[in-house]
Amino acid sequence: MNLENITLISFGYFEKDLLDLIIEDVEREFLLPVITREGHLDLSEFYDPARRQYDGNRLIREIDLGYALDTNKTLGLFNVDLFIPILTYIFGQAFLGGRAGIASIYRLSNESYGLKADKKVFVDRIRKEVIHELGHTFGLIHCRNSTCVMRSSTYVEDIDQKDSILCHQCRTDLKSLQLATVEH
Repeated sequence: MNLENITLISFGYFEKDLLDLIIEDVEREFLLPVITREGHLDLSEFYDPARRQYDGNRLIREIDLGYALDTNKTLGLFNVDLFIPILTYIFGQAFLGGRAGIASIYRLSNESYGLKADKKVFVDRIRKEVIHELGHTFGLIHCRNSTCVMRSSTYVEDIDQKDSILCHQCRTDLKSLQLATVEH
């Protein structure tokens, strides 16, 4: 099966040009065209009042079942605080080797940490998180290379320390995984 494209779907409020700033980088990393669109979900269904956060596991299933196609990699983008039961919060998650993932920009701005706004840093973090989660959909696991975009990020500082590109090994693995997908 050949993949046709990557689809980034924004749910909720996003600055008009925010996703436009990262499209070229995503296309370069995965060698597929990226399309963006707006989605509409009643997020209250995913809200956990006890945690005052949104259930990432339920959201990713909704994106996979309601928005993803077998010919695409689809990433739902949100501006809400995400969690999974075993973690206090997450920046995003994806089905390993699957067709869907999610990411949130909620914790990616400097203002979330009492720091001065910096749009360049904010966009860079979004770029890295989107590429990271899409990498998982292609079958890439977390990388030990400290500068690889596929390195795990527990804190926003972890995101800042890595590059927005795949390391040599992850790029080689991605090519192998993409070839294996085409052959099936």
